[in-house]
Amino acid sequence: MTESRKHSGPASGFSRRAFLKGSGAVAAVTALHGQQAVAEQNQEDTTLVRGATTISLNVNGKSHQVKVEPRTTLLEVLRHQLDLTGAKPVSMDGSSGASTVWVAGKTVMASTTLALTCRDKEIRTVESLGGANPDAVPLAFVKHDAEQCGFCTPGFVVAVRAFLDKNPQATEEQIRQGLNGNICRCGTYANIIQAAIDLVKGGGNG
Repeated sequence: MTESRKHSGPASGFSRRAFLKGSGAVAAVTALHGQQAVAEQNQEDTTLVRGATTISLNVNGKSHQVKVEPRTTLLEVLRHQLDLTGAKPVSMDGSSGASTVWVAGKTVMASTTLALTCRDKEIRTVESLGGANPDAVPLAFVKHDAEQCGFCTPGFVVAVRAFLDKNPQATEEQIRQGLNGNICRCGTYANIIQAAIDLVKGGGNG
C-alpha cells in the first residue's frame, strides 16, 4: 500500500496545488476583464446620455419639443414643461398610482418613467379624457362624488378607463383587484368602485 501511494502522485502528473494556483489565476484574469468591460460600458453610457438634450414627445396627439436630462422623469416634463398637471407627484416611487398615464397603450407611472424612454411613443394623460366631450369615466366620478381632495383622482380615472377597456364586463371583485395599484388617502374607494360598477352596468362604458 505504501508503494502504491508513493507512485500514484507522480504517475498521474496532477498537482492539486498547481491546479488551484492555475484556476485562481484564471478567475483573477476573468474578473479583471469583467471589471474593465463594465468600466468601458459605463463610460460609453455616460458619453451617450451626458447633459441635457432636446427630444420630441407625442403627448395627447400633439408633438412637443422638450429639453431633458438622463434623469428627467416623464412626470417632470408633463407638469413643468407642458403644463399638464393632471398626473400628480404624490409618491415619486409610483406606489400611489397618482401619476398613472398611458405610454404606447400601456399604463405606467410617469413619476418612475424616464422621459428619454418615451421618444417615438404615443403618450396619453388624463387630460385626454376631458375637454368639450369628456369621457364617461370622469363623468361617473362626478356622479358618484368620487373626487374628494383630488390628488388621487387623475390616476384613478386613467386606471379605471384602462381597466374597463380591457374588462368591460368586470365584476366588483375584478374591479377591486384591477385598481389595487392606486391609493386614495381620503378613503373614497367605495365611491370609486361604484362609479366603475355603474359604467359596467351601462352608465356609458365606452
